[in-house]
Amino acid sequence: MISTTKVSSLWEVLRVSTKLGLTSFGGPIAHLGYFHDEYIRRRQWMDERSYADLVALCQFLPGPASSQVGIGIGIVRAGLLGGFVAWLGFTLPSAIALVLFALLLQGFDIANAGYIHGLKIVAVGIVAHAILGMGQKLTPDRDRMTIAVAAATVTLLWPAAYTQVLIIVAAGLLGLWLYKKNPGTGNQNIQIAIGKPFAIGCLVLFFGLLIVLPFLRQTVNIEWFALFDSFYRSGSLVFGGGHVVLPLLEREVVPTGWISQEDFLAGYGATQAVPGPLFTFAAYLGLMAGGIGGAAVATAAIFLPAFLLVVGALPFWNGLRSNAKVQGALAGINAAVVGILLAALYDPLWTTAILTPADFALALLLFTMLAFWKFPPWVVVLTGALGGIMIGYI
Repeated sequence: MISTTKVSSLWEVLRVSTKLGLTSFGGPIAHLGYFHDEYIRRRQWMDERSYADLVALCQFLPGPASSQVGIGIGIVRAGLLGGFVAWLGFTLPSAIALVLFALLLQGFDIANAGYIHGLKIVAVGIVAHAILGMGQKLTPDRDRMTIAVAAATVTLLWPAAYTQVLIIVAAGLLGLWLYKKNPGTGNQNIQIAIGKPFAIGCLVLFFGLLIVLPFLRQTVNIEWFALFDSFYRSGSLVFGGGHVVLPLLEREVVPTGWISQEDFLAGYGATQAVPGPLFTFAAYLGLMAGGIGGAAVATAAIFLPAFLLVVGALPFWNGLRSNAKVQGALAGINAAVVGILLAALYDPLWTTAILTPADFALALLLFTMLAFWKFPPWVVVLTGALGGIMIGYI
């Protein structure tokens, strides 16, 4: 039986992650800002450096990085079930919203609504606030600040799918060289309630499904099996966040006749209008291909690789982080993460949200509400949405 304390922790994780799932607009980089504010700054479920290390780990892994970070925090807080309910709370609101979009709201021009523009500006404020907090702790000297600036520059000038992975590798090697004698302060030892044999099993299952599913698809003439294979493979091969999955999914669902090109693009536009992970686009596509059951299969399939990889990697995390050489590498990697966030603050967030002086004024107000007035995130989100509507009438 699950103890009362365990149930309480699970309920806490579900409640907080659901709130984030309802309010986290702006894409994966913005989500990391929301997570930092809620999980780290407000609730202190993990120390600052451990959070940055977890972000760096998830940047290495294929799949939706922000969802993987949320799963990792849930596991740290409440074990394996904690990781599941953290994913469920963060994912379910947008998945339900996109199913409703597919059923009821096709034909409405929701992607260009004023409140959507306001929510994009909210994301600018959230990410700027996260960069300020993380930068103060993770780039305290000239060398790490230089790494952060270089990472931001390379990310902006070379926006390829694997750029972030290459930057993190390069920053890790540079940090290993710069901090080999002084790797920095030690990290808290994070308790991971998952055994290494189970973790290895998850990694084996991840690669096994990736290899076996396409072959079984040729012999099993069941549509939901083909759907599962397509979305599992798409979720397994994406580096760089939710936007990168777009061409992969298009190749899987449009040529097969599951959805038309026009409906595919309409659904992707609707995905920008809802909070939570961009991977919940799979719920819309699954519904169009196979009804409510198809939406459930597609959503589970596209997120399953992320879950298997996080569970497989976390039990080995403390051992790596406590190693002096790894700490030196992580000093460089953490600085690079700040730079990657800084680049994302400009593109795509700033370039798509700050279009007029009124937009900049609203972003400045929202940042002040977060950083100095200490308003709760839901107030900032509501203010941004209302501000976006008002800007539309200016």
